[in-house]
Amino acid sequence: MRRAVCPGSFDPITNGHLDIIDRASRLYDTVYVAVMINKSKKGLFTVDERIDLIRQVTEDLGNVRVEAFHGLLVDFCKDREIPAIVKGLRAVSDFDYELQMAQMNNGLSGVETLFVPTNPTYSFLSSSLVKEVAAWGGDVSHLVPEMVNRALAERLSKP
Repeated sequence: MRRAVCPGSFDPITNGHLDIIDRASRLYDTVYVAVMINKSKKGLFTVDERIDLIRQVTEDLGNVRVEAFHGLLVDFCKDREIPAIVKGLRAVSDFDYELQMAQMNNGLSGVETLFVPTNPTYSFLSSSLVKEVAAWGGDVSHLVPEMVNRALAERLSKP
């Protein structure tokens, strides 16, 4: 069985993330979406809320599993016998950082990283940008799935 992982914080998941997950799901038998737990960072959504949203928006793919992880991604991969990490690249600046991570991960465990160029429609898109625009009342409905847009609106309407 061919397995891969798409890691990230997904706070919140965007259409750009979904594009990469969808494309990976067509190449692998099982795609894990690994939601990073960073206790030093306060996210807009809790890890459990992010996992729930991701599960809802990927349920139609059928071969996506969503789990939280804490620590080294290579340990997550080792525990689940995952030989490949799939990462989307938006720009050359992403490549500089991601190449170093890929080389480190491979050196630590032999896990390979596959870079997937982002659909140009989403080349500017990040969770941080979505949160900032939404916090100022901007329309992000075309950047995130409908249920994520509703969750954002609800969360940001609370003082």
